[in-house]
Amino acid sequence: MTRSAANRPKVTDTVVRTDDGAELAVTDESPVSGHSPAVVLVHGWGAARPVWRAVAADLVAAGHRVISYDQRGHGKSTLGAQPIGIARLGADLGAVLGAVDLHGAVVVGHSGGGFAAMSYVTAMRADARARVRGLVLLSTAAHDRDIPNSEVKMMGNAVFSWALRRPPIGRAMLRQTFGAKKPAPPTAEANRRMFAGTDRTVRADYFRASRGMDLRDDLRTVPIPAVVLAGDADKMIRPDLGEAVAAALPEATFRTEPGVGHMFPLEAPAAVVSAVAEVIAH
Repeated sequence: MTRSAANRPKVTDTVVRTDDGAELAVTDESPVSGHSPAVVLVHGWGAARPVWRAVAADLVAAGHRVISYDQRGHGKSTLGAQPIGIARLGADLGAVLGAVDLHGAVVVGHSGGGFAAMSYVTAMRADARARVRGLVLLSTAAHDRDIPNSEVKMMGNAVFSWALRRPPIGRAMLRQTFGAKKPAPPTAEANRRMFAGTDRTVRADYFRASRGMDLRDDLRTVPIPAVVLAGDADKMIRPDLGEAVAAALPEATFRTEPGVGHMFPLEAPAAVVSAVAEVIAH
């Protein structure tokens, strides 16, 4: 059975313009009832808002207002005048939080979305204190992300991009991002569509952006409740790098999820929702 119109959450799509001219596509989902804290979802490189579909649905059903947005150059968001960089992406998150005027929200960042979240809470401290009550960080790191030239070039390679656009080939190429040897076909296809839909030069620029990043010292001075999750089968970002994030944050806990790979929001949405509840209960 489908829900009646009266019982469906209110969904609003808007655009947030940043100070350097990027236009960020934002989805705002409000529950029919409930007054739980708002949750902001920040996706990783080569993804987009649909990566959060199951997570967002469960959060809204639990009474949360949910904000998700496409990072610049991804999905329906445009690039701005400034080059892609970790500090710039943290400022973009700040722009979204300011535009929707949230206070006391939980920010959930996956992979490179975690880089953006950590950059925001360390570089925009006063704003973060007012707007963010906690963090959930998934399959992410605060350092040791000096992507080699070979991988950056592959991300921007035209033949690689051509292959990604062929569904069976593309799904096979991205299979290592999952923990399961045979991920569910709809899940694998959703992942392929997002990755293939990201411009190859944008992919390369993002993979290059984390070189030299080390946020650990700054994180040690951020007393914010956090849960850091890693899949024990993650081949993209080692789980010990997530453990280092939790060790740096004064009020963080860390745990691994058995059998989960890098695509945590697609593979273990229930664990993400539970972590949000854990942060709120802190």
